[in-house]
Amino acid sequence: MTRGRTPYTLGVAVIGAGRMGADHVRRLDEVVGGARVSAVVDIDGERAEAVAGRVRGCVAHTDPAAAMDAGDVDAVLVASPGPAHEEALLAALERDLPVLCEKPLTPDAAGALRVLEAETRLGHRRIQVGFMRRYDSEYQQLKALLDAGELGRTLMLHCAHRNVSTPPGFTAPMMINDSVVHEIDAARWLLDEEIAAVRVLRPTPSSAAPQGLSDPQLVLLETTGGAVVDVEVFVNCGFGYEVRCEAVGERGAARIGAAHGMSVSAGGRRGAEIAQDFLTRFRDAYDREVRAWVDATRHGRTTGPSAWDGYAAAAVCEAAVRAQATGDRTPVALGERPALYG
Repeated sequence: MTRGRTPYTLGVAVIGAGRMGADHVRRLDEVVGGARVSAVVDIDGERAEAVAGRVRGCVAHTDPAAAMDAGDVDAVLVASPGPAHEEALLAALERDLPVLCEKPLTPDAAGALRVLEAETRLGHRRIQVGFMRRYDSEYQQLKALLDAGELGRTLMLHCAHRNVSTPPGFTAPMMINDSVVHEIDAARWLLDEEIAAVRVLRPTPSSAAPQGLSDPQLVLLETTGGAVVDVEVFVNCGFGYEVRCEAVGERGAARIGAAHGMSVSAGGRRGAEIAQDFLTRFRDAYDREVRAWVDATRHGRTTGPSAWDGYAAAAVCEAAVRAQATGDRTPVALGERPALYG
């Protein structure tokens, strides 16, 4: 998006003033050039006021549509809870506003399909979905290696997604929808293949698992190209936030995530700090993601993970939640990919 021929400072409305939204407000205000936070929206007016008050000239709203209609808003960053995404996305598409939407696109495949269809009717892309793993330097290195074919055809991905602990009320479906969804998108992106079927295996729960939560679990994904992806999801591991991925090809293997950050040798020991949450581990990836979105939007382009990617991830998550409940191999129901996302 440009005014005349020169890219300008992008006015962004951030919808959602919780932990993720507030962090994006900070990022846009302090880290990413070419943009300013014009508005902050939250159903909790006091929270919106508190976050907006950190940015000079920023206005607080409780209604997303009112913020989108403000004269100094050129684009929207959606960081509200998932159930609120569809309404905000459809409102942005009605106004032809560019959007960066944190995952999930919507919590269910039917809602994601409605968003997809609305963007298709618009005739051009406006939505980028916030799958930030694609902007992580290690994931980008692995993607480049696989695309170059140096390891031959990729046969398997071995993944791990570990979290220190879960908040009260965390459920088994959330293990899929909030955690494994990232591995689902990463696998689709790394392999350039769709997920065809899912199984979920549940070992004896850890003694640290909250009552009623079967943790850890092993999620098995089968791709349309014949690759197999296994994902260990362990959301109460206790020791840190870890994300790992190993690609096994016909002629070799490559691993990322095993030693992220600095390693120190001292006092007869060698060790490295383990990040305690996702905002620490993927801070640089979030910065790159938002910077890429701002730069593309200022030049009238939409890049990065698309609404199709958001819809496909939602469809796989639905199949995985069914597999989690039944223990059965569950096919993924995926509609035809529109030409807009070809």
